[in-house]
Amino acid sequence: MSIIFSGSELLEVALGIERNGAAFYQALAEKTKNNSARAIYEHLAAEEVKHLKTFQGMLDAVANYQPPEGYAEEYRLYLKSLVDSSVFTDVASARQIAARVSSEVEALDIGIQAEKDSILFYTEMKNLVKPADHQVILTIINQERDHLNQLSQLKKQCPKLGNPLKLEESER
Repeated sequence: MSIIFSGSELLEVALGIERNGAAFYQALAEKTKNNSARAIYEHLAAEEVKHLKTFQGMLDAVANYQPPEGYAEEYRLYLKSLVDSSVFTDVASARQIAARVSSEVEALDIGIQAEKDSILFYTEMKNLVKPADHQVILTIINQERDHLNQLSQLKKQCPKLGNPLKLEESER
């Protein structure tokens, strides 16, 4: 028997993924000393927040799924595990990953991987939702693809930025 998820369940997972991504990019913006790089990371954080708002609006528009009363806590933990399997398992880990990043290219590569993971997750999960919720999932996938394209374009600009996250010898 296959598990059927509602669009609202996946939107809850999407909110966690986007929240963690926003924390990652905001931490990078705080870390870099290069104004051009800071602008890029602030833009990416703003994009994640925009996705959060979009997904929250979508969540408000779909019927909320209520698991059977006896399984509510187990079910909540299961949904949390879906978020925890992403690149950024929570806001704290997203900030820790950002703290360890040493270049713009590395930061964007992590962001690109997170977006690819999200696209894969939503594509696979689309097969497990009710047909009535397919459009919700397709909307999420399209937004993640747009974000991936933005990250890829920003990565192409990295040679112009130099390596503003690389620590100076005096900072090590």
